[in-house]
Formats: sequence, C-alpha cells, structure tokens
Amino acid sequence: MSDTIGNLDHTVNAQISEPLKFAYWVPNVSGGLVTSDIEQRTDWGYDYNVKLAQTAENNGFEYALSQIRYMASYGADHQHEATSFSLALALATTKLKLIAAVHPGLWQPAVLSKWIATADQITGGRVALNVVSGWLKDEFTAMGEPWLEHDERYRRTNEFIRVLREIWTAGEGGAEFSGDFYRVHGFDLKPKPVDVPGRPHPEIFQGGNSTAARRNGGTVSDWYFSNGKDYDGFSEQVEEVLGHAKTAQRLQPVRFGLNGFMIARDNEKEARDTLREIVEKANKPAVEGFRNAVQQAGNSTGDKRGMWADSSFADLVQYNDGFKTQLIGTPEQIADRAIEYKRRGANLLLLGFLHFQEEVEYFGAKVLPIIREKEAELAGRELQPTTV
Repeated sequence: MSDTIGNLDHTVNAQISEPLKFAYWVPNVSGGLVTSDIEQRTDWGYDYNVKLAQTAENNGFEYALSQIRYMASYGADHQHEATSFSLALALATTKLKLIAAVHPGLWQPAVLSKWIATADQITGGRVALNVVSGWLKDEFTAMGEPWLEHDERYRRTNEFIRVLREIWTAGEGGAEFSGDFYRVHGFDLKPKPVDVPGRPHPEIFQGGNSTAARRNGGTVSDWYFSNGKDYDGFSEQVEEVLGHAKTAQRLQPVRFGLNGFMIARDNEKEARDTLREIVEKANKPAVEGFRNAVQQAGNSTGDKRGMWADSSFADLVQYNDGFKTQLIGTPEQIADRAIEYKRRGANLLLLGFLHFQEEVEYFGAKVLPIIREKEAELAGRELQPTTV
C-alpha cells in the first residue's frame, strides 16, 4: 500500500461502514451522455425522465443530477432547465433527492436561496444544488453577462456558496454578508428549508479539477464532485481537498463524489466492444468543438490543472471523462472497482449509461447486490482509528 493510500485510509475509515451512495445523470438534454452516433435508447423528454426517476429510486439510486445547458452545444441541441426539471422529477418520486445544477453569475444567490427553500418545503427536504463555476464562455456572453477569468469565477463561487449557507442558517435579524461579488443585509428567509436530521441545510455539491476548485471543495462545499479519474488521480484529489478541509470552519466533513460511465454486461468482451463502438462512432466535429472549448478553459489556470486539461479525444466522447473511471465489464469487475474507489474516499458514484432505463434496472438487479456484499466484507476488516 502506498503512503498516499495509507493516509487516505487514515482519514476515511469513519465513513467506510456507510453504504456507498449512487446518483445518475438526468438526461435532460438531447444527445444522451456520449457524443456519439451509436444508438442510445435514452430520451431527454419529461415523460421518459419521470419513468427513469421512478425506476432509479427503486434500484438503489439516492440522487439524480440535472445538467445545466442554456444553448445548443456539442450534441445537446435541446435542453430542459435544471431547477424546474429537478422539481418536476422530485414531485414524481417519493425518495429520490434531486440535485439541480446552477451557475453563479446567472443566479442571484438570495433569489436562489428562496427557490430552494420553497422547493425543499414542497418535496420534504429532497432538493440539493450542484454549483457550476462555468466553462462555456459563449453561454454567458450570449446572455450579455460578463465572463470572468478562471480563478475569479471560483472566487465568486466561494462567495455564492457562503451567501446561500448564511441565508439558510441565519437566526433572528436575518443574513449578513459583505463580499466582492455579493452583499446581503438583514435578509430574513421564511420559511427556511426543511429541518432534516443530520443536514444543516440543503446539500451543496461542487465540481472542478483545478487548484481553485479543490480549495473551494475543502473549505465551503458539502460535496466535492470529481470528473472521471483512475485510482491514483482520484486519490490525489481526495488528499488535497481533505488538506484544505482540515483548516476550514466546516459544519460537516467534506464528502466525495466521482463521475463514471458504466457499461455493465454479462461478459467483459461485450462491455469492451460497446466502449469501442461508442468511440469509433464518435461525432468527431462535436467532440473536437467540445475539446477546443474545454481544454482552453482547463489550460487557463496558472498551473494547468483545470478540468479536461489532460483529456484525450476518446476521453471526451463522454463529456465528463466518465470512461477514465473504468466502470466497464462484468458486475463483479465493476463492483471491485467501486469498492476500491470507496476505500480511497468515494462516498458517492455519479453514473451515466448508454441506455438509461434498461441499464439502471440491470444495475439494481446485477451490480448493486455484489457491491453491497463486498462492502460488508470491507467493513468487517480491521480498521485503524480515525484522527481527523
């Protein structure tokens, strides 16, 4: 075991007995989850997504993440807005928690805090946010909004999250915040979000690979989402984010989600052949356009550690690097990888699929039971004391 993994084991043992959580990408934009001309038996419409949400909550999924796109881009020619779509899916389910993606700069945080409080009341505490600092410049400029440089976007995100938390938790007299991007004075939110045991306020997810993103993940976010990563890449992120968390004033420990595109089949060859076909049938102009946009964004950071900075063409056919996580093969093989990611700090796997409805059902029937068996074995091992 490497020194890095030993350090990670030392910090995550307190959570090792908790079941791994699962989320899925809501296909609320056209084109599916891969930019490929391969058949995808997935639909972006409301009726399909209602049935999918109901299937997912009955097959082991606790969360669903609605994507945010405002304009046609890279295969997503049509899009449903994330917050309204999330609320609609929450009302069509009973247990599923809906994560709506939002952009600072396009939302005013006090207004969003009110929307979340109302949606949370309506759904009984089943609404969360994924705060996206932004990577697609054209969306901002098309709407007449200023486009900030990379680190400034993350500095704005930091304030955005702190304002939300201040408003949701402020006592008598209301919220007070004075920053470079946002100011609130005596803002008294009533009703507040639902009082859920163990949840001080609606959960705040945040992604990004850059140094600034990792700093925000450790200091202000409840969850840090990683793009697809191999074992070492994920471990490196976890260790850095935990380092920031140790010096932060947090209401709860930071938790980690990891993106992965799952291709689970009865035999490994079938799964690998499916991956090969996805990449071979990639929509090359769309993938190249996406690569030009996102790698420019990733390389805009001073240390070149931004999102997608090291992604290949094949990686970008799944636009959140989901192939890198290698959840591809038989149920047994996928379960082994899921357990290893859990051991390295993952609390949640965010999954995409080629054919959502049928593959979500396959996951619940064939993959999840093996993961739960292996989790029980992992929890039964002798663990070192935690000193976080």
